[in-house]
Amino acid sequence: QVQLVESGGGLVQPGGSLRLSCAASGGTFRGYGVAWFRQTPEKEREFVAAIRASGSNTYYGDALKGRFTIRRDNAENTVYLEMNSLKPEDTAVYYCAVGRPILSSLQQASAYYYWGQGTQVTVSS
Repeated sequence: QVQLVESGGGLVQPGGSLRLSCAASGGTFRGYGVAWFRQTPEKEREFVAAIRASGSNTYYGDALKGRFTIRRDNAENTVYLEMNSLKPEDTAVYYCAVGRPILSSLQQASAYYYWGQGTQVTVSS
């Protein structure tokens, strides 16, 4: 069973950047798509970004493309989420997830099998 551990969250000022990491243990990302979601107490879990098993295709939530970049390093068994120009509304717990979703369900949390415990990102001055 794949276990996922997120890291890299923290407090950052508006306009700043963070890089989140999602490391797999007890298994591998190979052959799986990996996604990032985020959640606040007020909202349902929101799709942030996804990358296909091959790494050749990436997908982003509305309004995030251009600020966030997802990439994977299969050799290191790690997926990264680079977040730039952060805004207070980006504040949330960020989760990585692994699965084999079809294209039409890529943005649905239910399409993913394994989840990390989450890392808190707070954007505030």
